[in-house]
This record gives sequence, structure tokens and C-alpha cells, in this order.
Amino acid sequence: MTGPLLRVDALRAGYGHVEVLHGVNLAVPEGRMVAIVGPNGAGKTTLMNAIMGLLPRRAGTVHYQGTPGGSTEALIHAGAALVPEQRALFADMSVDDNLSLGFYPRRRAGDRDERAALADVFAIFPHLASRRRQLAGTLSGGERQMLALGRALMSRPKLLLLDEPSLGLAPLIVREIFRVLIEMRQRGLSILMVEQNVRVALQASDYGYVLEMGEVAAEGPSAALARDPRIIETYLGQQRRR
Repeated sequence: MTGPLLRVDALRAGYGHVEVLHGVNLAVPEGRMVAIVGPNGAGKTTLMNAIMGLLPRRAGTVHYQGTPGGSTEALIHAGAALVPEQRALFADMSVDDNLSLGFYPRRRAGDRDERAALADVFAIFPHLASRRRQLAGTLSGGERQMLALGRALMSRPKLLLLDEPSLGLAPLIVREIFRVLIEMRQRGLSILMVEQNVRVALQASDYGYVLEMGEVAAEGPSAALARDPRIIETYLGQQRRR
């Protein structure tokens, strides 16, 4: 494969008669973490859903592994995994059972080594191992986010899409989640994340896109964006550097 793992060209999408995305372009290279930041209502979640095929694409293309992205199921079985903002856990099922559901794409592809995948997840999130018989609905917010991430990792994805991974979490848990994400990126996992915490997102990622009113208003290496005076004033709450 040549080119980025994921490429989005001139993507338009919306709800009913309202268009939310107006020709968005972005790329996720292999083994890199890419952040999408911006204000509430900018279209960040809409973009993630359109990429994954959960929302119809009105125009534009999504290429994954060099081929046009198809249905949600096709993307999942090709190695993409989405952790939605709501986490979408099965509250009345145990931690183990939620994780087992994450292995389904691998099982369908003929992989029978679920135990190894489960051991990998528990090595990343040891706290989940002590909660494996507990119902997902009884977990704390941080534990639920760990479980949602663990379930996605059970499929051994090549591309992980995250919608607001730090939402509603205490700072200590946010640091732990992003430590894991950085570790996964270092292992070669490609990550595309929407994140409201701009400072954390730009510190952790390699490249960033600023989405405003359904359009890419700025992009560049994350370290450069974090030094950009407009980004500092608008999103980081700091004085312009002289």
C-alpha cells in the first residue's frame, strides 16, 4: 500500500436537509496519531460517523488501505475500530462478555486465539482484570472508558477511531488513557481521535486538524499548532506570545 492508511477527500455529510461537513480533507499515516479539535458544533462527531459509514456520505471519498471505504461492517472487518463518545457498552453484560464481543471480527475471520487477545487487553488495563465478572453498568466512568478501549483493541485493529476519549473523566484517568494511546501508537497502531481537550490532544498527537463550522480551518504538526497564536488564544486560553 502506498499513501496514508486513511485518506478523506472533499467529504460532505449532514442530517436531513442540513449539511454539516463542507468538503473535509484529512489523512492518517500508518503508525501515527492524528487529532481533530475544534469547538462544540463544529462537526467533529459527524466526521467520525461519516468516515465509518454510520452516516451517509453526500459527496467525497474515504479511502482505507488504499481502497474506497465501504460499509461500516466492511471497514471493521478490514481493521478499523471506533470507540464512540457514548462508549456504547452493554450495561447488563460483564466486562468479559463486552470484551468478547470486541473479538467478533477476528473470530469471524477465523482467529480462535481470543485468550491471547484478552491477555493483551488485561496487560494494558490491569484494573479491568479484577473487574472481569462485574457488570459494565456498575463500573466508574474511567473504568467504562478503559473497557470501551479494551473492547476495540480486542479486534486487533490497524486503525483506531476515538470520539472524545477524555469526556467526563478525572485528570488522573485522562493521563492514564492517553499514556495507553501513546503506547499503542508506539507499537504501530494508527489513531484518529476527536478531542475537546485541545492541550492534551496536541501534546499526544503527531498531527492535528482544527475543524470549525464543518471545514478544516487549520492543520499541521501538532507541536506547531500548539505554538500557533490563534490556536493559543482560541483554544488554549493563553496570552499571545510576543
